[in-house]
Amino acid sequence: MNTAAGTVTLAITGASGAQYGLRLLECLLHADQRVFLMISKAARVVIGTETDLKPPPQTQATAEYFSSLYGARPGQLQVFGDDQWTAPVASGSSAPTRMVICPCSTGTLSALATGACNNLIERAADVALKERRQLILVPREAPYHEVHLSNMLLLTRMGAVILPASPGFYNRPQSVEAMVDFIVARLLDQLGIAQTLMPRWGERP
Repeated sequence: MNTAAGTVTLAITGASGAQYGLRLLECLLHADQRVFLMISKAARVVIGTETDLKPPPQTQATAEYFSSLYGARPGQLQVFGDDQWTAPVASGSSAPTRMVICPCSTGTLSALATGACNNLIERAADVALKERRQLILVPREAPYHEVHLSNMLLLTRMGAVILPASPGFYNRPQSVEAMVDFIVARLLDQLGIAQTLMPRWGERP
């Protein structure tokens, strides 16, 4: 693996829209990125509800499952558990350079906006914020009430990027997969990773 390609920390939380996070994981691995992956307990329930995938509960087994599914190289994907406080993403001395929470539940938004660190996902994102690293949050909820919007504003002011799971339709998507790819393409653009999932505005497919 080209280690210079970089590392992306990806967290999948319990909002609907697990397909966004899973497709992003697949694209990151295919783009030769090293991935640190965290999946919340609620996200595992959502994955089982919204997809046919059944990742095992153990972290190493989860890494092997997705590595086999998406053709990752040995060691390219590392999975951490909710309480794995020795993980590198838990410390400012090894802060995530690029982190995405996709999808990002409103509960996770609230925790990050208030500085709570009740699990490794929240701690890793808190570290990214305090170390002024890239943090992209993908909320998927509708409608938003005032607290949701206030939390997003607070996090934006802290330096996070709020990228809602709101696909565009100017590329005339013909499938659910195409709408998922619209958001994943925007995420890859934010991360500085080349993508061919969809043409940009003004480009021909």
